[in-house]
Amino acid sequence: MKFPRKRAGVRLLNEYLRDTFGSKVYKIALNGGFTCPNRDGRIDTRGCIFCSAGGSGEFAADPSKSVTDQIEEAKRKVASKAGDGKYIAYFQAYTGTYASPDKLRFLYGEAIDHPDVVAMSVATRPDCLPCEVLDILSEMNQKKPVWVELGLQTIHKKSADYIRRGYELSVYDDAVRELRRRGLEVITHVILGLPGESREDMLTTVKYVVSSGAAGIKLQLLHVLKGTDLARDYEEGKFDVLSEDEYIDILKECVSLIPDDVVIHRLTGDGDKKLLIAPMWSADKKHVLNRINKEVLNK
Repeated sequence: MKFPRKRAGVRLLNEYLRDTFGSKVYKIALNGGFTCPNRDGRIDTRGCIFCSAGGSGEFAADPSKSVTDQIEEAKRKVASKAGDGKYIAYFQAYTGTYASPDKLRFLYGEAIDHPDVVAMSVATRPDCLPCEVLDILSEMNQKKPVWVELGLQTIHKKSADYIRRGYELSVYDDAVRELRRRGLEVITHVILGLPGESREDMLTTVKYVVSSGAAGIKLQLLHVLKGTDLARDYEEGKFDVLSEDEYIDILKECVSLIPDDVVIHRLTGDGDKKLLIAPMWSADKKHVLNRINKEVLNK
């Protein structure tokens, strides 16, 4: 996984990982075989409007394999560059806390106990953190650091309703408070370029997140993927995606709002090229990262 280089006054993930663990650290995307309340009917059956059939886990491993096997397979893929590197076990696909406590304890425990794993990260929804799950996460955090990644995307109700997020902003606030109370680090996901949102709307979301208690933030370009309801709206001409120049300009402003005690985990994002409809410029990851390094991070 590649990250932009550091700019003075900005704390990027690579720097944070080196400072914390003393070496290069690779993030391994795992699939715990979870589902989501936005898919199983508890809230909806269609998923969030932008979410692919894979639950944002296109780059995660095969859920039919054990967590240990997934980790070992991922290690082999990066062996030539990782050497004796360390790893973060990242439960990426679907909602990583949406299962029975017994299943979660088993999966998390297998990941945490792997000798090459130095931390665990769990992507989830703020409305899927009941007390028993919070206690399990806290238990794992006693062994190795645990990060909880919350899919907020936006603070604006109109946008949240459009993307079928399925919970109110107050639910996010409560989740952050409870996670922090248990000593767990929060990383908040934000999507830039949601239909109908102005530049000021996006900046307001970033301002909110960095003052919410989150220890980290992921800024994600909106991708339109095949098979999603967002793709249907895009093909019907209901909205335009951000151009490359627009995205770079917005990123500059977003980064200027993020204090150096909030770690920037992402400044762009990967859309599966087999599924990507727009914006196609984002498929050239090397070019985009070069522009971010030069124009956003002044490197």
